[in-house]
Amino acid sequence: MAGSDDIRVMIIDDHEVVRRGIAEVVDRSDGLTVVAEAGTAAEAKSRGNLVHPDVALVDLRLPDGTGIDVIRSFSEVSPHTKSIVLTSFDDNDALQEALEAGARAYLLKSVRGTEITETIRAVASGRILLDEGMVDRRRAGQDDPTSRLTPAEKRVVALIGDGLSNKEIGETLGVAEKTVKNHITSLLSKMGFQRRTQVAAWVATQRASGWRAHH
Repeated sequence: MAGSDDIRVMIIDDHEVVRRGIAEVVDRSDGLTVVAEAGTAAEAKSRGNLVHPDVALVDLRLPDGTGIDVIRSFSEVSPHTKSIVLTSFDDNDALQEALEAGARAYLLKSVRGTEITETIRAVASGRILLDEGMVDRRRAGQDDPTSRLTPAEKRVVALIGDGLSNKEIGETLGVAEKTVKNHITSLLSKMGFQRRTQVAAWVATQRASGWRAHH
C-alpha cells in the first residue's frame, strides 16, 4: 500500500519487459511508489507534466528521441523531478550529456535491483551521484579504467566480477576483510564508480569483449 510520504517514481523505457521488471522492483521497496510509466519521449513528457514525479528513471535511447531530451523537458515542466539515467550503454559522451542536462545519477541496466532502489533514495534525498569529477575520472581512464589500479586492486576487481563477497575476497587473497574494503574504496575512486555493483557490471561487460585481469 502506497504511503503519502512515498518517493514517487516514473520509469521511462521503450522495452516493456524491462520497464515492468524495474517497476516491480521499485514497487516492492518500502517508501517507493511507481506513479507513471512511458515508452516514448512524447509519453514521458506528457505524463511527466501530469504526475510530476520525485524521481524519473530515464532510458537514453527512445524510439522518438533521447532520454537527454526528456531530462531537459523535466527541468522545465517539472523542475523538482530528479532524473537518473538508466542505460545499457557505458558511454562517456552520454555521461557528459546526461550531466549537462541535469541528471543526478547514471546506472547501467545490468545493476541489481537493490542498487536501483538505493540510488533512487539517494537522489530523492538530494544527493548527486553524477558530477564533473566522475566524468573526468572516467575520461582519464577511458581506454582501461583499471590502468591506475595497483596489482592488488586489479585482483579485487576480478574477484568482485566473480561474485565474491568482501569476506571471500579476503580469504582468497589472504588478507583481512578491512584491507579488502580499503582496496575497494580506492579502486572505486580511481575507476569513477560509487558502488562495487558497478564494478561487477563493468567486469561482466569487459569480459564479454575479452578483458582479463591479472589474478
